[in-house]
Amino acid sequence: MAASGHDRVLVDKVTIMGQTNPKVVARLKRKRRVRKNILGVSERPRLSVFKSSRHIYAQIIDDQKGQTLIAASTLSKQLRSEATSLKKTEAARMVGKLLAEKAKTIGISQVAFDRNGFLYHGRIKELADSCREHGLDF
Repeated sequence: MAASGHDRVLVDKVTIMGQTNPKVVARLKRKRRVRKNILGVSERPRLSVFKSSRHIYAQIIDDQKGQTLIAASTLSKQLRSEATSLKKTEAARMVGKLLAEKAKTIGISQVAFDRNGFLYHGRIKELADSCREHGLDF
């Protein structure tokens, strides 16, 4: 595989995308390993999740078209005021609910879950469980 600017890996000193923090490097390695097998198509788009220290973001992506179909986060207009007073896991649960409701409105019921290299634990797990409870299948 030819190394591009985004997928730079050096053998003597491991850096991925300019990152040297071991936790970030490990997450990006997991992300690359998982993304080899996950592809969002029109029938089953990809549900990608990203979390920062304060917020969580989720989007449903059709990789064949290169389009984000739906997005929701703790910064969404519908959740911004509520999410500030909630715990982060509760906020992730609300994002999952909002995303599943938006997906229903455009007719998406099945997705491929992409945890983006994050461990399936805590906020990621809560978001996934909430999406499942509100009608998404993965």
